[in-house]
Amino acid sequence: MIKNILFSILFFQFTFSQNILDLKNRASTIKEIQKDRIENLLPNLMNETGIDMWVIITREYNEDPIIKTLLPPTWLNARRRTILVFNYDYKTNKVESAAISRYNFGENIPSIWNKEKTPNQFEALYNYISKKRPNKIGLNFSENFALVDGISKTDFDLFYNNAPVNIKNKVVSAEKLGIRWIETRTEIEKNIYSQLVKITHNIIKEAFSTNVIIPGKTTTDDVVWWMREKVLDLNLKTWFHPTIDVQRNKKSDLYAFDGKSKYDIIQPGDLVHCDFGITYLTLNTDCQQIAYVLKTGEEKAPDFLSNALKEANRVQDIFTNQFELYKTGNEILKTSLNLAIKEGLNPQIYTHPLGTFGHSAGTTLGMWDSQEEVPFTGDVPMNYDTVYAIELNNLTYIEDWNKDVRIMLEEAGLFEENGFRYVNGRQENIILIGK
Repeated sequence: MIKNILFSILFFQFTFSQNILDLKNRASTIKEIQKDRIENLLPNLMNETGIDMWVIITREYNEDPIIKTLLPPTWLNARRRTILVFNYDYKTNKVESAAISRYNFGENIPSIWNKEKTPNQFEALYNYISKKRPNKIGLNFSENFALVDGISKTDFDLFYNNAPVNIKNKVVSAEKLGIRWIETRTEIEKNIYSQLVKITHNIIKEAFSTNVIIPGKTTTDDVVWWMREKVLDLNLKTWFHPTIDVQRNKKSDLYAFDGKSKYDIIQPGDLVHCDFGITYLTLNTDCQQIAYVLKTGEEKAPDFLSNALKEANRVQDIFTNQFELYKTGNEILKTSLNLAIKEGLNPQIYTHPLGTFGHSAGTTLGMWDSQEEVPFTGDVPMNYDTVYAIELNNLTYIEDWNKDVRIMLEEAGLFEENGFRYVNGRQENIILIGK
């Protein structure tokens, strides 16, 4: 009880401040996050998906992606061949965790393998399975979902080809369980996300200021590398290389995608866009915002750009209003695009789940080059307690520039039982550079 209270206080402190935990305290926090997920989330997911034994087999430097969600915070990789087994008891609604490995898998999953007594690791695994007598044994193989297709052919063959018939007959794909495990956020993780997104927004705000950008001198690539250095200074990481691009008068449509703007010098009157995300406490952000470089004598962005942002915000509203339990991403995508187009908007939607992976498991809601539907991943039903990168854009014709401008936005949003909400708000006003 005391431990839980102290843990709650710790989360309260870092959720409502910008203090970033040192590595030692991060390790303690990650360990508690994982323990909470194993003890309080996993039993419900195994019951929901009908798999009462989940076997994860992986090797050092060739890790199953699922291992990343369980890896002890003082480990950087799995060790030797690591076998984790989660056995669900329907009567108690509890999960027993065991490692058929030479070492304990951190403090949350103890090793039960006595190599001296049973030298063959797979034989020890078969003995454990036989003792527990599961109905379905889930392995991480999947044709369409990379994050839950982590068992190598070698490990699968070693396990399956040598298993007793009564074990072979119980093997099924753990695809649904793996997706649900990866996509679902606990209450602790929701609190972490609030701070994580706040840190992300603050870095963007500083990047889009005259502390970093000197109009007429600073290049878009300079800002990219400033963001990378800023993240390192905070003892954090980025999970992808940021991008900074510009749209401006007298430039062709889609200039931001032409591969040249990364070398461009940022000028007064430019509309500047970033795509940026960080990693902290096993979670990731993914954020796109826009800024305007004020010209001499200007105190705000031109109304035509502010109105273009409002149109993109309207696309966000139409889209997130369609979120509903068990609806598929393809259903939501189709309805949202149709409604937006009826209002005279010109949108693209390409939203994805966020979590331990930036492009995480769960339903995909469009891709920039797949606006009709996304096969397989777009057919996954939406579930509660999933964080999404609400990623989309809207094309607006700007008469003053005689061209279309694409307002590209991305914000972390949470879909839960009470509905949808942005984790830490969204951009509704253009950031002003030079004010």
